[in-house]
Amino acid sequence: MMIIGIDYHPSFQTIAFLMEETGEYGEQELNHSDGQAEKFYRDLQQRGISVRVGMEATGYSRWFERLLAELGFEVWMGDPAEIKAKRVKKQKFDREDARLLLRLLRENNFPQIWVPGPENRDLRQLLWHRHRLVQMRTRIMNQLQALAMNEGYRWKKKLFSEQGRAQLEKLALAPWASRRRQELLELLDRMNPTIAELTAAVEREARKRPEVLRLMTHPGVGPLTALAYVLIIGTPTRFPRGKQIGTYVGMIPSEDSSAGKQRLGHISKQGNSLLRFLLVEAAQAAARIHPGWRRRYTHLAMRRHKSIAKVAMGRRLAIRLYWMWRNGCEYSPSLEFGSYAGQLGTGHGVR
Repeated sequence: MMIIGIDYHPSFQTIAFLMEETGEYGEQELNHSDGQAEKFYRDLQQRGISVRVGMEATGYSRWFERLLAELGFEVWMGDPAEIKAKRVKKQKFDREDARLLLRLLRENNFPQIWVPGPENRDLRQLLWHRHRLVQMRTRIMNQLQALAMNEGYRWKKKLFSEQGRAQLEKLALAPWASRRRQELLELLDRMNPTIAELTAAVEREARKRPEVLRLMTHPGVGPLTALAYVLIIGTPTRFPRGKQIGTYVGMIPSEDSSAGKQRLGHISKQGNSLLRFLLVEAAQAAARIHPGWRRRYTHLAMRRHKSIAKVAMGRRLAIRLYWMWRNGCEYSPSLEFGSYAGQLGTGHGVR
């Protein structure tokens, strides 16, 4: 078997490889644009060599992962933070990074992580596309609000009703401001049907998955949040405890404690930003419609701050959804804010 450590970049990759049977070792730089990298790996496959590849989880590598899967090579994705912690020398360059990955593979010390499948990744693109379009629409709507406020009108949400839009179009504006208003309204009219179409696609995908429908029984959780949670978490068995979900999503405080003195900072944000955003939004929706969640949120907001309370409720929701999914049970109001540290066979996880 050939073991290859890859320091991957969008335009090229640096590899360090070792042939276990013969002890042959080598280092090489392979370009992507001229097909040099693809030819190298296809030649290995034609020679009948089994290959194990180790590389850091990174962006812009989908085509390369598809190529290795097509050739039947074993691919290990590593946690970049843990790989960085294992670097001994205070030297970082491409060949040294490839050597480090190769060494970790040989020593069975490679910090391998879970990698979602192709269908999962494609559905994530649906969620991200809709999310970005909604953000763009919000910016357009804010600009229209600014135009109205500059003319002395503050209609808030009423601006986008049928009557409010008619009043906006009747405002006497200067030539360039008038053109800006017209083009912003045209952009808004084009984006609304697209976002509605993507929302319908999300709802269709949510209905195909029983675990998503189960999570949607929780107050404040809709198809978008539930589908994103299932796609990004992947499987609940990855996490032995519910509290690890908060760490994975990046909703726990950073810490710099020493000598018995605890120092906590802002949340780590070391996770998927889309899921973190959706969890906080869903927790706020739950606080609006459910008395128990509203009471808990108000209590936290009075003790700390509204922003801290929102994140805390989002983390609590993430843990609640984890146990609902792992135990295969729907939302139950009788178990609000209880302990979820029990065994899997005890209903909702409560002893």
